[in-house]
Amino acid sequence: MNKNLYLFIAFLLLSSFGQAQTGITWNSGMNINSASGNNHPRIAVDGSGNPLVVWNHNNNAMFTRWDGNAFTMPMPVNPMNITVAGAAWMGPDIASYGDTVYVVFKQTPENSDTCHIFCTHSYDGGVNFSAPVQVDDIADSISRFPTVTTDDLGNPIVAFMKFDATFSDSRWAVSRSTDFGFSFSIDTKASGWSSASSLICDCCPGALACSGNTVAMVYRDNDNNNRDSWAGISTDGGYTFSYGMPIDQNNWNIFSCPSTGGDAVIIGDSLYSVYMNGASGTSLVYMNASSISEMNGSQGIALAGSVPGLSLQNYPRIASDGTAMAVVWKQVVSGNDQCVIRFTNDITNGLPMQYDTVDLSNVTNADVAVYGGKVFVIWQDDGSNTIKIRTGSFNSTTGVQETAVSVSLSVFPNPASSEVQITSKQVMDEVVITNALGQIVYHDLPGAKKISVNLNIAGIYFVTVRSNNVIAAQKLTVLH
Repeated sequence: MNKNLYLFIAFLLLSSFGQAQTGITWNSGMNINSASGNNHPRIAVDGSGNPLVVWNHNNNAMFTRWDGNAFTMPMPVNPMNITVAGAAWMGPDIASYGDTVYVVFKQTPENSDTCHIFCTHSYDGGVNFSAPVQVDDIADSISRFPTVTTDDLGNPIVAFMKFDATFSDSRWAVSRSTDFGFSFSIDTKASGWSSASSLICDCCPGALACSGNTVAMVYRDNDNNNRDSWAGISTDGGYTFSYGMPIDQNNWNIFSCPSTGGDAVIIGDSLYSVYMNGASGTSLVYMNASSISEMNGSQGIALAGSVPGLSLQNYPRIASDGTAMAVVWKQVVSGNDQCVIRFTNDITNGLPMQYDTVDLSNVTNADVAVYGGKVFVIWQDDGSNTIKIRTGSFNSTTGVQETAVSVSLSVFPNPASSEVQITSKQVMDEVVITNALGQIVYHDLPGAKKISVNLNIAGIYFVTVRSNNVIAAQKLTVLH
């Protein structure tokens, strides 16, 4: 039988409805996009469980969201005057909390001290995004590889690589916001825990995880060419990092950067991290579970047993919801680039050895999200030059969801001639109004349930209200 025909038939079998080895009932796969590139896709979900996806194409941070019926037309979230760094192994990142969405990206050229890390935010599930806000404070230094997560209130925490002006002294830096992405703190160093002289692997992206006041920065270390993975740990919400843990102890000594990083989630006191290591002679994906309170990383375990024809594994990603947890990665078996997943609906019972094969060929990298009894897997398919997605459902054991409480917001009249009344059933701690360019035209801390604002220039505006660290936003039209 023709090989391509065999792969097509096999994919149809994989795409059929039914419960797989992991206990996930999969639907058929679909393309997210058609002609807008596919480099390095990343996924999050909004407060209703709809997937949100960002990737790089032609130096743009492309974004699409599921609107209940289909994925919206992909659109760049970066302005035309800011080009975005991206490749198959790195690019923009995304995080969400309810309907608050953050996308971070690095301006090109990467080796310029005038090109920065930016964060843009949306308070309506990705319908509208703000003008980009500069995150890094690099002076005459250089930055690259931004990654983002949120704290338990929905504020963004951003990490990025930082170098001196000669592209030396590589380290990971973390900056955080306390006003939902309008401004960011001066960064703090999160790496350098293996030895006093250690640097970081400067071509390997990293990842952040946050739970409560604990923030973990997972990265590939470079201690005299030992390139195992570490986690810097903060216990004060990311303002300072007080210690680090070796989450990968394979002693992989190589003289060039492998251009692949890890990922992590925090569940209870455990930091679950995934990474690639080639110390065995084959690039394999590992998972580590370490106690944060004990401040000492444990040995990771390979995520796949003996796989006939396996020659490589890479690009692992991890996601959780309550105690449900999923790990995806790319692997090459008998020359075919596959996307595979291991999953459990309760990690406290361990991670079963069985994995599902989500796709059989042309996979370059993948990402995963878990929310509300569903698993979303996306991947870069270089055969069709598209991003593909498959969704599966499972029986949730915890029912734990991180759902933001809604804020009742009224803006009247709308359209308005000049004066508008902004009213909420909750006390409004902060009110921000931006114009269509994302520029702030009004900012106040009213501490009241009703205020009046005069807007004397016709145009489209966005009213954002924060009440008890929950955000609501509404579009406003002013006519003259």
